[in-house]
Amino acid sequence: MEDLQRILIDGQPVGQPGTALSVLDRGLHYGDGLFETIACERGRPRLIERHLQRLASGCERLGLVPVASAVLAREVHELVAGTSRAIVKLLLSRGVSLARGYGPVGSERTVRVALRYAWPVQDPEQAEQGARVRRATLRLGENPALAGIKHCNRLEQVLARREWTDPAIAEALMFSSSGALISGTMSNVFVVRESKVLTPCIDRCGVAGVMRGLVLEIAAADGIAAEERRLDAADLAGAEEIFLTNALIGIRPVRELDGTSLAVGPVTRRLQAQLRAYLAGAARRGDGGD
Repeated sequence: MEDLQRILIDGQPVGQPGTALSVLDRGLHYGDGLFETIACERGRPRLIERHLQRLASGCERLGLVPVASAVLAREVHELVAGTSRAIVKLLLSRGVSLARGYGPVGSERTVRVALRYAWPVQDPEQAEQGARVRRATLRLGENPALAGIKHCNRLEQVLARREWTDPAIAEALMFSSSGALISGTMSNVFVVRESKVLTPCIDRCGVAGVMRGLVLEIAAADGIAAEERRLDAADLAGAEEIFLTNALIGIRPVRELDGTSLAVGPVTRRLQAQLRAYLAGAARRGDGGD
């Protein structure tokens, strides 16, 4: 279980005078904000520059007043200093609005919240042997205006996650309203066919995962053919290998989909090894992998 350890609001520890989140915050009322989940090891946030770049892009898309990346990076580093493993959730809200209604009035000030959670050592069995996965019944709505960014409205994922209670099932794969394969509830998905790596386009819905982007770069650098493509249920059924990615799990093979066994194949293993080497090298350099 992830345990909440510390919270900063606008850079100040919760508990100090004036550090509280207003009940009038638009993030609370409308999900009007963005967030990032950052893996941190040995007191260093992993891939932080990529996370901050996506956050800045999301601010531009939503019209949020951006917070300087240097400020956000400093607060993340402050939260994880001296820790061996931690997870930081970085959240930006459009802020407080006294006016009722969806329309911002223009005087809102972006509020930032940073939360540190414990990050227990992951079960090595899933990383090596693969995870059990199912298909979600719930479909994702298609909205290009929100596609790719990690906005705070995650109700579709919440409802999809309520579809199962079996702790042996690690994830559910989600399709869009038009039948396109998009992602997992908390991960991006890749399929391998004829040694080629394919991942769904996310120009209509879904999140452009930081780890997804890195894996595509690593594949290209290693001479593995990889591309974004429109995928559907037939592509999933015909996959020789399937794996999932996110900022915490890295690459996670899928060994079972809806009760059907899958091999953890050589392309997945090769990419896992390349990713481990990349992150280990970044840790030695102390650059967080960016």
